[in-house]
Amino acid sequence: MTPSARLPRRAPFAIALAILALGTPHPGHAAGGKAGTKTASSVDLANPLVGTAPLDRQGLIGNSPPEGEPLYTGMTTPGASLPQSATEAAPVNINTDLGFATGVPVAYDYRRPTMFGFTGGGSTYGARGAPMVMPVVGDWTVPPDYAASYYDKASEKASPGYYAVDLATFHTKVEMTATQWTSLMRFTFPESHRSNVVLNLRHVGGDIEVVDDHTVRGAASEGRRDRDADGRFFIAEFSRPFARFGTFHSEMTDKKDRGLGSSDVQAGRRTVSDDYAGAYLTFDTKAGDQVVVRIAHGHSAEEAEQRLHAQDSDADFDRVHAKARATWAELFDRVEVTGGTPKQRMLFYSTLYHSFASPRMIARKGEHYTDADGHDRIADYDHYGPVPFWDTGRNQIALLMLMQPKVVQDIMRSELDRARERGYMNTSFHGDHAVFLYDGAWQRGIDFDYAAAYEYLRKNATDPKGPRGYLAEYDKKGWISDIVPEGNPSPPYAGGKAGVATTLEYAWDDHALADFARRLGKTDDATMFERRASSYRNVFDPSTGFFRGRTEDGKWISPFDPGEPYYNFMMKEGSGWSTLWLVPHDVQGLMNLLGGRDAFNAKLDAFFSTPYTAKGVCRDCTGLIGQYVQGNQPDQQAAYLYAWSGQPWKTQALTRRILADMYGSDATGYGFPGMDDQGSTSSWYVLSAMGFYPVDPSTPDYIIGSPIFDRVRLHLGSGKVLEIVARNNSATNKYIQSATLNGKPWNKPWFSHADVVNGATLVLTMGPEPNKTWGSDPHDAPRSMTPAP
Repeated sequence: MTPSARLPRRAPFAIALAILALGTPHPGHAAGGKAGTKTASSVDLANPLVGTAPLDRQGLIGNSPPEGEPLYTGMTTPGASLPQSATEAAPVNINTDLGFATGVPVAYDYRRPTMFGFTGGGSTYGARGAPMVMPVVGDWTVPPDYAASYYDKASEKASPGYYAVDLATFHTKVEMTATQWTSLMRFTFPESHRSNVVLNLRHVGGDIEVVDDHTVRGAASEGRRDRDADGRFFIAEFSRPFARFGTFHSEMTDKKDRGLGSSDVQAGRRTVSDDYAGAYLTFDTKAGDQVVVRIAHGHSAEEAEQRLHAQDSDADFDRVHAKARATWAELFDRVEVTGGTPKQRMLFYSTLYHSFASPRMIARKGEHYTDADGHDRIADYDHYGPVPFWDTGRNQIALLMLMQPKVVQDIMRSELDRARERGYMNTSFHGDHAVFLYDGAWQRGIDFDYAAAYEYLRKNATDPKGPRGYLAEYDKKGWISDIVPEGNPSPPYAGGKAGVATTLEYAWDDHALADFARRLGKTDDATMFERRASSYRNVFDPSTGFFRGRTEDGKWISPFDPGEPYYNFMMKEGSGWSTLWLVPHDVQGLMNLLGGRDAFNAKLDAFFSTPYTAKGVCRDCTGLIGQYVQGNQPDQQAAYLYAWSGQPWKTQALTRRILADMYGSDATGYGFPGMDDQGSTSSWYVLSAMGFYPVDPSTPDYIIGSPIFDRVRLHLGSGKVLEIVARNNSATNKYIQSATLNGKPWNKPWFSHADVVNGATLVLTMGPEPNKTWGSDPHDAPRSMTPAP
């Protein structure tokens, strides 16, 4: 029985404890602290504000950001949600109705001093979530001229399932929490006859109706929100009647003499449609009076109403908060860490929190949901939204396989059902990485109908009309060409085919498909995909020692500077240096291309030491160590590649450095090295802090790094425990001297899922200097498509 199956028996006790704990102040962020063995409750250590600020040391951020843009944060949200939640109550301190300052629709940045509102939307969060809700005391203005408020940073509190802030301008406290389908906002007002709650559908517009003296409903205009798990219809229910009300909208125009447009406000009017359609609800309040707003969404008005009154959609704010806290506590208690500093423990549980940002729940078993054709269905299992495979497919899915294999089964069923509806498997942004989920789960012993999934995985990889762009060229030539643009193609230029990166990622995908086909007994397919898995070699230029773009006639693109980053020209959001290591399935083969172990190590050393001097400004390229970029996905596995080349002590040193410098090293303690990408960069921290990482998640292997904790107890989905003990561990003692697995000597710098799934204890003896013999034997290297010589 999995831990998730035991949740109902523990939940009442956990909720009772959670209610008692709600009065305990959040510990906030720690700037450091002495190592200790006694820790606070894990759920009290997590701080969702982590990831909302940028790094601030120049050496870590290179030449970013572009002029006129703010530096990337982790672009996480500190709002209230549940694990893999369908909805989130989120603060909005960026007026994204006027534009996306970073080019990304993110709603919150820790540096911003004013609050524009709060949303209870779903997968779009605050940046596109609607309605926008804002408590305003006194005069209010029609959006997009939002009546914003300064807010007291000292009052801002975030914990799993809860967010609170004091709006200084309006002397109003805002608190938020959430259930699976509803967002709750509690406003504590001062004494006023004009305590308003202003809500609107933002620039997309739509329809608003004031139904009665405590209910407002509406629907955003058709478009992007139709594709969201929460849907474009909403209903908002207030805990007390409003004394007065009215509706408004803005008429947007591009005529220069009229500015942004004109507005229409009418007291007592119940319905309105148009841009920024909204309603204002006015309350007569005494000091301390509270108004709770409960919001639910749906793909129809009926579905929104159903969700508002679903089984877990409680109207009691404190009880909902307690349940949310208990849900997170149950999850966090599956990973126990001892030792490290208070700051490291805070960062660990904060990144663990963000690791469960995706995929989003669509419907639990027995609940209604709307399928791709708009039909109402009843879920016969827990349905999840699409997996962002280019991001979390590299690491977070392996974390889920360890902790929540039942959830992984449901995610695979969800993706397979979507493939049946659409004809192809979900690909997500770039590459074709759904196979990592299925092959990785199969190799980890998770039960599923893999033959059914293979039909669509194979179709993706062989049908030129499918989602693999340039597949016919890739299949014919064994590589994908690029078109050379005029002028300097470095950022901000964003055109191109990303031919090099696409070739490498398809080769990686095809290696996993070859394994998949072999397991099904499809030997011809296995042979075909294994041949294509070597395609990465076709874009390797031995004269430069890098993967390099080719024109359609096969010539190498010139000039070529491996230090210049590109968004889609040759590379994908990276440089030639970053893209060089994008061969996780065949590290030994890459090593051979580079000239063997010594040459490979020299190249890796140069990668981490060559100064970043790019001329183009790549907003994604932050979190730098030499040419290494922790802030984006293409090279996040690179520090672990020394395990193949006989120098795992360099992995140990580098992972410790990345953990220390790239997360929370800024003045706020919340900084992240670039976008979290729905839990990907957070999952890197979680896994690496525990002491291992899945370089290729389609395999069952984990590469050993250097744990920052003295002891980790990871409760596996199998019901067993993986315990990692680091003896004599400290910031200085980061090098592995020796290891045992279940009491027997262990000299490999990696272990497989089969080694630990039935419970295991890995003991690492640490020291201040490298043991250059441990893990260095070529026969102890991790597995690779190309055998070691």
